[in-house]
Amino acid sequence: MRTQVQGQGKAFDVRETSIETIHNGLFSGLTTCREVVESFVARVVLYNPSINAIITLNPGALSLADDKDLALSAGNVTGALFCIPVLLKDNYDTSDMRTSGGCLDLRDSQPSIDAPSVTALKRAGAIILGKTNLHELALEGLSVSSLGGQTVNPYDATRTPGGSSGGTGAAIAASFAVFGMGTDTVNSLRSPASANSLFSIRPTRGLLSRAGIIPISYTQDAIGPIARNVRDLAVALETMASVGYDESDNATALIPATCPSTGYVSALDSAGSLKGLRLGLVQGFFNQTNSNETSPVTDVIGAIVSSLRAAGATIIQIDSPIFNSTAILNEYDTQRSEYRQEMNQYLQRPSLQGSHPRTLNELYDSKEYLVIPSQYSYVNTALVSSTSNSTYAMRKLAIENLTLALQSTFKDRKLDALIYPEQANLVVKIGSASQSGRNGILAAVTGSPVVTVPAGFSAQTADAPKGIPIGMEILGMPWSEARLLKLAKLVSEVRNMRKMPALTEGFVEPKVLEAVPSIVPNAANIPAVYPIGTL
Repeated sequence: MRTQVQGQGKAFDVRETSIETIHNGLFSGLTTCREVVESFVARVVLYNPSINAIITLNPGALSLADDKDLALSAGNVTGALFCIPVLLKDNYDTSDMRTSGGCLDLRDSQPSIDAPSVTALKRAGAIILGKTNLHELALEGLSVSSLGGQTVNPYDATRTPGGSSGGTGAAIAASFAVFGMGTDTVNSLRSPASANSLFSIRPTRGLLSRAGIIPISYTQDAIGPIARNVRDLAVALETMASVGYDESDNATALIPATCPSTGYVSALDSAGSLKGLRLGLVQGFFNQTNSNETSPVTDVIGAIVSSLRAAGATIIQIDSPIFNSTAILNEYDTQRSEYRQEMNQYLQRPSLQGSHPRTLNELYDSKEYLVIPSQYSYVNTALVSSTSNSTYAMRKLAIENLTLALQSTFKDRKLDALIYPEQANLVVKIGSASQSGRNGILAAVTGSPVVTVPAGFSAQTADAPKGIPIGMEILGMPWSEARLLKLAKLVSEVRNMRKMPALTEGFVEPKVLEAVPSIVPNAANIPAVYPIGTL
């Protein structure tokens, strides 16, 4: 039943809103938690048919909002995320919504417990508004799935939104929630952040528990937030880091005793400037070909580098041949060896209920899946591979050597961070063979923390009336998340490039709702070049 707590009449505008602005509105009586949720839902109802970012909305979101309003009226407000609507990539386990990974064969898969990261968000007061589309099972970056269809970039409807967390990226760019959650095995948090003028952070391996997330790679999987500003990113990271050591993900044992689980937000308020910082510009992560797809990236990163220099930073050219994304992906990537074993363990957990396959081979026998043709070889190899393969041990040793080489580069050149474009070309068109040109693999295999910031836009066109977003990665040494977030804040203050997408920038008047509306993703828009059930 709807509570009688009311705001002051004028509809609260949730476009580009932040945690701080929502809390100011709630605590000053300008709005209610229910109105905040209804406002975001109204945007989803109007704009999701254009971008196809949402798989489902949480049917309990309004009752959760009513509970928050009662707590607010009683003066019983707790949690850094009190009444903050959050969207989850649909590979996070949720006990109150199914978790499909965008795969038709997992459409009835129902976790009985939340992922620890989801529990942390709820404990901090967040309202899980719904689940977003993704590239199926998070295996690539086009953000197309057999259950959710093709997600569309709100800045250019002819292009993908990056991925695999593309539904989250498109949804947060369109102000469907305050921030969203994604995962990252090679590029998947940073690619949609770059392609949607957003901020993201992939933390040091072990900082955040990955338990309760549909897995791909024990070595490379990470989780993290995507947001429209750095402070919200920091609040989200600090909330999830509160989980600490989790026996369900023994990588969390890597957290050093000296690494605090708090302080990411307060670090943003400490004194600091770019003056004197030494930033390594990775030359091998650019595509110097002169074309309409690559030149805008080179130009935008060149402009932001000039701004950093003008603000006092020292830019160091990094020309080492070890920094070659294609070579790193070919020689160090561990996914093929780990994928089948990781998925089998996930699918066979007692806490996973509902109708679902028991093994990865059973899933791909169902014919209810989507694998893009460029990944047929990858998946077929994964189905017969394991960590006992001799090549796996060789790759793990190579990763250790690459990690040492990376950290030696920091020490030898006295660097505070490395900077480079997340993608050496513009985010690809819908129907492309793959999300080519991305540079996320270095952080993925070395477990290094990395923040993505909006760097700028390509030129405006008829398809992209504000241009196509371009992002820059800032990579640091292990456990340097607080410093990286502070650096991202300083960069965004020097060159604030965030823009709303034209497709979804209009104000939407919220409606009084008796129930959360059902959202049906558009699976009919899948490009014909990605046939269902073919491998």
